[in-house]
Amino acid sequence: MPRKANDPLVLRLEPLPPRGLRVRVHLERAEPLEVALEALERVGLGLGDPLTPTLRHHIEDADQEIRVREAALSLLSHRALTRAELGRKLRVKGFRPARVAACLDRLEARGLLDDSAVASAFVRDRLRHRPRGRTRLTAELRSKGVPADLAGHVVDTVLDEEHTTELELAARAARAWIKRQPEPVISALAAGDRSPEAMRARRRLYGYLGRRGFGGSALTRAMEVAAALPTNRDGSTDR
Repeated sequence: MPRKANDPLVLRLEPLPPRGLRVRVHLERAEPLEVALEALERVGLGLGDPLTPTLRHHIEDADQEIRVREAALSLLSHRALTRAELGRKLRVKGFRPARVAACLDRLEARGLLDDSAVASAFVRDRLRHRPRGRTRLTAELRSKGVPADLAGHVVDTVLDEEHTTELELAARAARAWIKRQPEPVISALAAGDRSPEAMRARRRLYGYLGRRGFGGSALTRAMEVAAALPTNRDGSTDR
């Protein structure tokens, strides 16, 4: 490649630990340059070649692209993230928004970033371990950056695929709450009267279910299930 008098030559390539995927480029009459080995390979720069300003620009641009990609893949290796979550984390690391957006587009094109798959896995986990109502599930997906239309679709789809309904989830949540309560609260609920203790226990259960996104007929049904749970002579419910 043509060389101007002030273009430094590449004197040595020093692999850097831990894996040698980044190198220190030692230059003639210039400070060393630390970049990804992949960036050098993209532009075809090697020992004895002159580093022109144009080549340096292309190398540094490629290096930044590689840096954001590697940071993204590292984050995804720890847990699945939505596009919005990953974008926020990358911007916090100091990468420019335009470069982050380009990286996310490439990851989506390669199937490495999929909001629908992440949302489905999240909802399934909630249904199996911490039942929530449709409103709460949708809100939690929205907080993860999932678009509103996709969030609603995913919740409906997973409920259908899991062969469950919001009524059943509310009843499960009510039973789980009751199971954690002391004997006086359980007895008060089972009594079904309007004593202060029974009213207080029902308010607590009602608030618990409401905070988990249950409302309407699902919440009403769950309260009925709780009131109908039989009590043994030792005061515990048959579950």
